[in-house]
Amino acid sequence: MKRVLIWVLSLWSIVGIGWSRSEDGLQELKAKDRLLSFLEKDAVSPGANSLMIPLTLIQGAASKGAGTSQTSTHHLLLAFQDCPEILILDSFCLDGTPPGYHLDRGFGSGSNSWLIQLEGGGWCNTVRSCVFRKTTRRGSSKFMEKRLNFTGILSNKAEENPDFYNWNRVKLRYCDGASFAGEGQNEANQLYFRGQRIWSAAMEELMAKGMQNAEQALLSGCSAGGLASILHCDEFKDLFPSTTKVKCLSDAGVFLDATNVAGGHTLRDMYRGVVTLQGVQKNLPNTCTSQMDPTSCFFPQNLIANIQTPLFLLNAAYDAWQVQESLIPSSADPHGFWRDCKMDHSHCNSSQMLFLQGDFQVYFRNQMLSAINGFSMSNQNGLFINSCFAHCQSERQDTWYANDSPRIGNKAIAASVGDWFFDRTATKAIDCPYPCDNTLCLMHPFWISSLHVDCETEINIFLCSDVTSTITISESTRLTFTPLNLLNAFLITLICVPNASWGFSLDSD
Repeated sequence: MKRVLIWVLSLWSIVGIGWSRSEDGLQELKAKDRLLSFLEKDAVSPGANSLMIPLTLIQGAASKGAGTSQTSTHHLLLAFQDCPEILILDSFCLDGTPPGYHLDRGFGSGSNSWLIQLEGGGWCNTVRSCVFRKTTRRGSSKFMEKRLNFTGILSNKAEENPDFYNWNRVKLRYCDGASFAGEGQNEANQLYFRGQRIWSAAMEELMAKGMQNAEQALLSGCSAGGLASILHCDEFKDLFPSTTKVKCLSDAGVFLDATNVAGGHTLRDMYRGVVTLQGVQKNLPNTCTSQMDPTSCFFPQNLIANIQTPLFLLNAAYDAWQVQESLIPSSADPHGFWRDCKMDHSHCNSSQMLFLQGDFQVYFRNQMLSAINGFSMSNQNGLFINSCFAHCQSERQDTWYANDSPRIGNKAIAASVGDWFFDRTATKAIDCPYPCDNTLCLMHPFWISSLHVDCETEINIFLCSDVTSTITISESTRLTFTPLNLLNAFLITLICVPNASWGFSLDSD
């Protein structure tokens, strides 16, 4: 009886440990998803005058019905092998639902100009992470917002988006987990890796809706979408006749094969899983795979030199996602030495800042500059590398074009991209290392879960010198109109000034 009891207790312990680890893994996936949502999301919640664009599901992409048999799936795949043109009909999100996009029609002088923005959202590199992903908007159109706020480069207001406001503007939703480059499936877990087909189906539908008549076109993307805009740049150019002006913009898409603080290669390990699991290799450019392994060819630093189409790289030298998830992941910092620094680099000590911007080709900032060095020599290419702790700056109104948005040489990102696209001036701007830049950068992500309050310094960010204070929410800059900023300010006030009273006012400028 004792042996049976011991055996039962042992089994229960094993199950409990396994459940705990499983739960920990799920929480980690959820945390990473929240991080991406925060970094890639627009700075403001939709207001009364926001431009909300409805979701359109791609018509040629029949969803994978629950009743579809394995036999019919097998016959479909055989048909696709015999007739590649049918591949476009099999463009599913990870869970088998049809992909989608948001389209706001152009007007006036922009009626025949098109801007395609590829959504970002990380990657899934294991069956487990892809199974989780298909329960979110990043893997299923069932969970996508039915209407999306268009701001920044997608805004339809000249004062917010001076060069592209009246173009046909499209946001292609990201639901495959491999930067629109996967090709395969995992039948056992009902996972469909159809990124390349989603891209093809979307382009065919948009061409039929008028993009084939475009006089000028810009393919852009943020984060994983920024990587996708590099991968598909020349392919996009080939859709149009030679008379169409076509260029590409990658925002926060220069992901580096960097060494983390523990000496490992976090992103390389992740990319290896993405490329292998999702069958990405067949869709990578031969100019790279003929010389390097497929995983290396998923890194932009090994691709940009061979892009034939004019390309603009917009990136923060201290990319917030890469610093937190690639350079200093939790797995490489078990004792939390880097915890405060990676959340806000104003909290980095001298040795940490040296690591972030130090010796050539060794530390992060200079790895970034080294990776783009050859690319920057081409006259047709453009650059805007600022010393911000940010990730994705083209869709945020506060960083794209506002009175106090980040600048290099007194020129905002929107003006720099516009000057480059329309060939007004050459644009190759690289900011000085932090902290010499005194323009406004998003260096305070305000992580509530890691709130470490220094009352003497933090309180001055939000509050006037008196105890009764007012926070102004500016509709023009929109910089403080975020729930996290306001909640963080509120918590700081409660901790530092328990008797403070709060008031709110709107600046309608």
